[in-house]
Amino acid sequence: MPALASALRDPSPLGIVRTRRADCITLRGTTLLLDELVDPAFFTPEARQRLRAQLAGAAPFPHLVVDGLFNPDLLTLVLEEFDTHEDGGWYDVQSSYERTRRSVLGATLGPATQLYFDLVNAGWFTTWLSDVTGTPYLIPDPLRHGGGLHESRTGGSFAVHRDFDRHPKTGLKNEMVFITYLNRGWQPEWGSALELWDAKDGQCVTTVQPEFGRTLLMPHGPRSFHGHPTPLQAPDDRPRRSVATYFYTGTPMPEQDLDRSISIFIQPRRIDAAKAMLRQWVPPILWRLAKKVTGR
Repeated sequence: MPALASALRDPSPLGIVRTRRADCITLRGTTLLLDELVDPAFFTPEARQRLRAQLAGAAPFPHLVVDGLFNPDLLTLVLEEFDTHEDGGWYDVQSSYERTRRSVLGATLGPATQLYFDLVNAGWFTTWLSDVTGTPYLIPDPLRHGGGLHESRTGGSFAVHRDFDRHPKTGLKNEMVFITYLNRGWQPEWGSALELWDAKDGQCVTTVQPEFGRTLLMPHGPRSFHGHPTPLQAPDDRPRRSVATYFYTGTPMPEQDLDRSISIFIQPRRIDAAKAMLRQWVPPILWRLAKKVTGR
């Protein structure tokens, strides 16, 4: 990913050691090659086509589960940073539907975790998500509403539910959630696997074990009911951990308002000023026809 390498070469205030010649990052003694942070095999045209078909054909609703998308050394560093995440950077959720905790909105993250979110929010990565899901111009959320670090302890659970439709601050439409699990040696008998339900039949159809390096892409829709309702019972109070983020789309601008998406110059050319004045009086349908005929 050449664009990734060039984007991560500048000096960092987070204590990341970066070298221009080797195109790598060293974090806590672990050196990560920038072009190996993700597996490029997932990004070929053939892979995109295969993943599209896999997502569309999944039951009980479209979703995608892949293993090995991210460099395991990067994910190991991310996992380590759960234990050093600042105490004030968490909020606990305790209700009749959910027992878990998440990082707070806009929390300061460790350098490896921030690098993970920089990757998934990058333009080339969101373009890949758009190709796979068929959803154009995805918008990431740098403050990670509903996402960030997720952790459940013994007894933790999340009742079957469907995610929110709109971002509460921006009003953007929720299109999908992207989750990477960080649990080594996970055993199904510990419970807390993610269940994908058929709401019409009221039963679980697909189970996703939250194993280390497994990534789930789940488009949001009227049928996308999911949760991990079986309480966690892992040995030694072992937590269930993951990192997650949501992607959004905005409301397309009406064609008659497209002029509002261009820059306004304080001293326009006379011809442009005349066109702008004329635009206010000509009906939209006639204006579009004129532009189509003149090509301007």
